[in-house]
Amino acid sequence: MIIPSITLGDGLTFPAITFGTYKLNGKAGVVSMKSAIEAGYHALDSAVNYENEGALGEAIRQSGHKREHLRIASKLPGRHHHFDEAIVMIEESLYRARLDYFDLYYIHWPNPKQGLYVEAWKALIEAKKRGYVRSIAVCNFLPEHLMKLKEETGVLPSINQIELHPYFPQAEQRAFNKQHGIVTQSWSPLGRASDLLTNPLLEKIAEKHGKSVAQIVLRWHHQLDAIPIPKATHHKRQMENKDIFDFSLTDEDMKSIATLARPDGRIKGQDPATHEGA
Repeated sequence: MIIPSITLGDGLTFPAITFGTYKLNGKAGVVSMKSAIEAGYHALDSAVNYENEGALGEAIRQSGHKREHLRIASKLPGRHHHFDEAIVMIEESLYRARLDYFDLYYIHWPNPKQGLYVEAWKALIEAKKRGYVRSIAVCNFLPEHLMKLKEETGVLPSINQIELHPYFPQAEQRAFNKQHGIVTQSWSPLGRASDLLTNPLLEKIAEKHGKSVAQIVLRWHHQLDAIPIPKATHHKRQMENKDIFDFSLTDEDMKSIATLARPDGRIKGQDPATHEGA
């Protein structure tokens, strides 16, 4: 099944589901990422801190897939938010992956205590001008962080990648993103290391639709206009995770899933207002 595409605010087309590469490293990582590309994932999400940009680039080359049809992303770590360091880090990311450009490059965390995320954002703007990246984005930015970017630079990100799953649906953040033309992308869409995939309510909905719980949750993301980033090492699960575009959840299903929300459902308590990413 072909993954549909959306158009970001800056005009870049982007698939409605992204393949996550966290902890996919070395030769085994190359095998899993190549498998994902062969399964039909055209967007792959990496980061400097994942230490797998080299494996990602190798998977792309081994796949034989046309580069222009792929959407490849990486992320700037918090320790390199100074302008000059950020530019060099983006160049190093390209060298490690042996790519001419990234389709997306993100600031991984705002690191508000450090207070340099505007400077880092200016570096991403410059990187786009230089042709290093096609679209610039952020992860884990709260409304106040996004508004500061707009006030200081006049440029908002194409995507804001945030923790998002049924235990933590982030309705206010999603609404803010949408209001400002920013696409929401979901990390940990399946609630990493939680009991989400064995939740009785989700199991009941999955049985009704003849789908797996993971497929129900990923479809839920899609119907919230969010782009989920599931990770799977095996081809069969990779195929299953993207097989979510031939059915729809009912309004009743969506309302039922909404009852799973928790006041603060962050799985590891990583609040962008205080969390400092390395």
